[in-house]
Amino acid sequence: MRTDQLFGVIPAFYACYDDEGEISPSRTEALAIYLYEKNVQGLYVGGSSGECIYQNLEERKAVLTHVATYMRGKLALIAHVGAPSTRDSIALAKHAESLGYDAISAIPPIYFKLPDDSVLQYWNDIMEHCSLPFIAYNIPQTTGYTLTPSVFSKLIENDKVIGVKNSSMPTMDIERFKRVGGADTLVFNGPDEQFVSGLMMGANGGIGGTYAAMPELFLKAIELVKQGDMATAISLQSDINEIIVKLCSCQGHMYAAIKDVLAIRGVIVGGVRKPLASTTVEDVDMIMGIVNLIDQTIEKYVN
Repeated sequence: MRTDQLFGVIPAFYACYDDEGEISPSRTEALAIYLYEKNVQGLYVGGSSGECIYQNLEERKAVLTHVATYMRGKLALIAHVGAPSTRDSIALAKHAESLGYDAISAIPPIYFKLPDDSVLQYWNDIMEHCSLPFIAYNIPQTTGYTLTPSVFSKLIENDKVIGVKNSSMPTMDIERFKRVGGADTLVFNGPDEQFVSGLMMGANGGIGGTYAAMPELFLKAIELVKQGDMATAISLQSDINEIIVKLCSCQGHMYAAIKDVLAIRGVIVGGVRKPLASTTVEDVDMIMGIVNLIDQTIEKYVN
């Protein structure tokens, strides 16, 4: 796949478990087909929404395998291969390459506070063992490491680097990475709450955790921006943010709430792994209200 096909609305793929909490091939297929039929442009597999931190190496390989089996050649596939150790990250990168993924991506190494040189070496070590294009994943609020434009300027000395999944909150970071990398550098907006502003600052699209709950709204937002209808795009972003606020207000973790939303849509993907909190009976009415709000927003902007 040419890198110019990596654009648009790319949902962060959710971990799909059976009733015993194990990786479910059938539920993985169901979610992949559901998103494909919503006309998204790609899938980002094995990242935060995929609960990668709570899965072992073999489970992560299995998820990459299942998604590739169902969606290879149909959607752009980006494999997140970041792991606490370089060895595991390389193993995941090699596996993704063998499956025909279009690109790989990785957070910086977590837990230990490492200097920039060590982080750069980690990313370069992954790329040394894999021929796929590489997308750095900047999410300082969870990793504790901030990818700066100066570090990115060193990273792009490696020809395999094609862009950044930027989940830092300042939209200025999108513009800075674009400026450092040049017009051909891909920058994906990470925070769903700023999807429209991220596009306006030069993002090629977005990779986000709430897309699966309401792909229609993000697809419409990117359409409005392309049309230059900024007033409607900003209004839609405000309504999206209201939905996100409610998703984050459940007693269970946001991922658990989104999985409940998907279940109401008929897409059963199981629960979340501890220590992520499951939704509770007290969340039921709120989640039903969120589904109704999503439907109303789709009716307002899309239908």
